[in-house]
Amino acid sequence: MGIENLAEKAQILIRSRLCSPNFIFKPLSDSSDSNYSKLKFIISSSIMEACNNSILLLGPRGSGKVAVLELVLSDLLEEYPDTITVIRLNGLLHSEDNSALKEIARQLCMEHHLLFSKMASFDDNSQFMIAMLRECGLAHKTVIFTLDEFDLFAQGKQRLLYSLLDAMQTVTSQAVVVGVSCRLDADQLLEKRVRSRFSHRKLLFLPPSKEDVQRLLEHILSLPMDSSLACDYAAEFNEKLQSILADKRFKEIISNYLNSNSTTNHLLRFLFIAISNMELKSGFLSLENFKAALSSIQRHPKQECIKDCSILELYILVCMKRLEVREQNSYNFSSVMKEYKSVHDSFPTSDYYAQNVCLRAFEHLLQRELICFTDNRGHSQSIEFRQVKLVVSYAELQEGLKSYRSCPAILLKLIDR
Repeated sequence: MGIENLAEKAQILIRSRLCSPNFIFKPLSDSSDSNYSKLKFIISSSIMEACNNSILLLGPRGSGKVAVLELVLSDLLEEYPDTITVIRLNGLLHSEDNSALKEIARQLCMEHHLLFSKMASFDDNSQFMIAMLRECGLAHKTVIFTLDEFDLFAQGKQRLLYSLLDAMQTVTSQAVVVGVSCRLDADQLLEKRVRSRFSHRKLLFLPPSKEDVQRLLEHILSLPMDSSLACDYAAEFNEKLQSILADKRFKEIISNYLNSNSTTNHLLRFLFIAISNMELKSGFLSLENFKAALSSIQRHPKQECIKDCSILELYILVCMKRLEVREQNSYNFSSVMKEYKSVHDSFPTSDYYAQNVCLRAFEHLLQRELICFTDNRGHSQSIEFRQVKLVVSYAELQEGLKSYRSCPAILLKLIDR
C-alpha cells in the first residue's frame, strides 16, 4: 500500500476520533478525582442504595459537561440495563413548563410502551409523572433526568422543577436529576421552595491542565499498532509525532492557542484543522500543519479591516491612538484633526489632506466599525463634534500597520512611541 493511501487512512481514523466524545474523554476518566469518576459514583450510589439525588454540572461551553455525562450514562446503561430509564430535556426546547412535562410524559410512555396523550393537561402530565416515579421506585428502577441548559428551566414560575423535585421527596420514588449549565450561579436562580428540595451538589468543569492536554494529544493523534495500517508506518508516524510534541515551538503554539481558547472543544477544533492540513505525499504530521491551523483559526477581523484602509484612514487611527495614550479619553473629529496637523508639522510629508477629505475618511472608519461614537446621544450634533473612541486595540493596530504593504514608515514610528 502506498504512503498516500496509508496517510489518508490515518487521517480518516484520527478525524473520526475527534468526532467521538466517548473516545476523547475516556483517558480523562481513569483518575478517581476526575469529574467522570465523581459523577458516576454519585449516580451509581443512588441506583445501588435506591435513593434520590440531584447534581449540577457547571462550566464554560465546550468544557465537556454533556460529553462526560453521556459517557457516564452509556457506562451505567451497560452495567444496569434493566434498572435505568433516562429522560433527556433541553432548556432551549423545553424551558416552558407545560412542554417540558409533556416531553417527560412522552419519553416515559415510550420507555414503558404506554399510550401517550397529546391532549393531556399540565396537571394530568404532572400526576402521570408522579405515578410513574412511584411505580419505578417500587420496581427498583431509577429514572435519571438530564436537564441541559438548566438555567433556562429556572426562569418563570419554575413549576417543572418544583413538581419534579417535590415528587422525589416521597419514600417510594427513585430518581436522579442532573442539571447542566454554563452559568456558575445556576443554583442561585432557584426559588426558595425549589432550592430547599435541591441537594446542592455541584461539579465544576475547568479548562484542561497541561498534563491533560499532553495526554489528550497523545491519545488522539497516536496511531494504534494493531489496526489495518502497516505496523512500520504506524511506528514511524508515532515516532515523528512524539518529536513534534516534545518540540518547544509546538508547545508555544498550543500554549498561545489555549490562552485565548482554553476549552477542550476548542482544542479539538484546532486539532481537526491541523489533521486536515496533513500533507498526504509525505504521509506524516509536521509542525507546519499546526502553525497553519493556528493562523487559520485565530482570525482578527479588525486587523483585516485595517489592511483595506487608505493611508489617510491609517493616519486618523494612529492620531486617535496617540490621543488615548495621552489619556485624552474624550475627543471628537476636531481634536483628531488638531493631532493630525501637529503630526504633519513635526514630520512634514506629502500625506496631508484637506479637512473635508479627512471627514469622508472619518465617516468611512465609522461605517467599517473601526471607530464608534461613545454614546447614542447627540444625534442632532454634527459628526465633527460628537465624541468618538477607537474600537481597535493597540496590538491589533500595530499588527495591522506592520502587515500593511505600503504603510508609511512614519506611522510605524508614531505607533511605537
